[in-house]
Amino acid sequence: MPGSKISEIYRKGTKLSKYHILQINSSYYGGGIAETLRNMIPLLNEIGVDVGWRAMVGSSDFFRVCKKFHNALLGDGINLTSMKKKVYEETNENFTNFTHIEHDLVVVHNHPSLPLIKFYKKRQPWIWRFHDDMSNATQEIIDYFKSFIIPFDEYIFQMGECALGEIREECKFIQPSIDPLSTKNQSIGKKKVYKYLDKIGVDPSRPIVSQVSHFDKHKDPLGVLEVFERIRKDMDCQLVLIGSMARYDPEGEDIYKQVLRRSQELEDVTIVLDPHDILINSVQRASDVVMQKSLKEGFGLAVAEALWKKTPVVGSRVGGIAKQIKDGENGYLVDPKDYDEAAKKVMDLLSDEHLRKKMGQNGRGNIKKNFLITRAIEDWLNVWTEILTP
Repeated sequence: MPGSKISEIYRKGTKLSKYHILQINSSYYGGGIAETLRNMIPLLNEIGVDVGWRAMVGSSDFFRVCKKFHNALLGDGINLTSMKKKVYEETNENFTNFTHIEHDLVVVHNHPSLPLIKFYKKRQPWIWRFHDDMSNATQEIIDYFKSFIIPFDEYIFQMGECALGEIREECKFIQPSIDPLSTKNQSIGKKKVYKYLDKIGVDPSRPIVSQVSHFDKHKDPLGVLEVFERIRKDMDCQLVLIGSMARYDPEGEDIYKQVLRRSQELEDVTIVLDPHDILINSVQRASDVVMQKSLKEGFGLAVAEALWKKTPVVGSRVGGIAKQIKDGENGYLVDPKDYDEAAKKVMDLLSDEHLRKKMGQNGRGNIKKNFLITRAIEDWLNVWTEILTP
């Protein structure tokens, strides 16, 4: 990055040095939001912005309810009982006994902590940052959330297509980013890559296809296995499915068990649960093709991670995946339910090394230009400056 850009970021940070900003989300670990905050907050403090971070304290029932709400926000049906509402709201109310908010600005991430604004005496601007796609949310969950959403001063979504239609004109948009110096994305040599492949029994001399995602029905890991079965009939290759499960997610446990059972019916499939970042880094670098076959998606940062490593991606034409993949330039976009099309695109790449290298170079260039953490930091500084120093 040019020195002039770094200087500009420091200059903008200095303007906010007298303010104290609080970020609130559901957990310190697990998932893209926690990872983004873990990477970004130290950098913000380094440039002079006083930024703190708090995570929700809740029971397993609370996080199960939040998962059901999450699915409803993505369009699934829900039985919105009074008990679910009680667990959800009481947990947020109890949070006020753990955390005093005397900051100059509050940023609330996603829906688990959305009702907090109802239980604090609002002394400062509050921003709601939603990281998923709300455009297909069920009306019942929208109606329930409205009373919590309306009091916020600003709404930040990832892109216009994901915003709630009723507040879209009032929204700002900040696309996610990756930290190129993090353990998951930093450069590592072939020797270390091969070491970690060996740990999971993957042969670097044979073609590798992979997907990194939660074991979640919306990420469609079972669909990835169906695609791989088609590929494996015609080509010698290996599949690595790397994933984790959201906290207190019985649905995720069931999906994981189904994936294990189905994978045992196929050859050359490796399943990795709760991997270290260095293993994800190694697999994405070693892969000839990465898949992101989501049925629904917020943004899909695993796509940016793979493209940064010069690995072409075959991804579903949903959510933010289409913002990162330029069809035919750095990968391919496919219909999320068309297994045959996905298999064909993967095989096209596996059979053409020159095409893979060309797309890999294009992919890294797109991420470097649009999706690195420095861009996201500057976007946030601009929003905060507008609110705090009008």
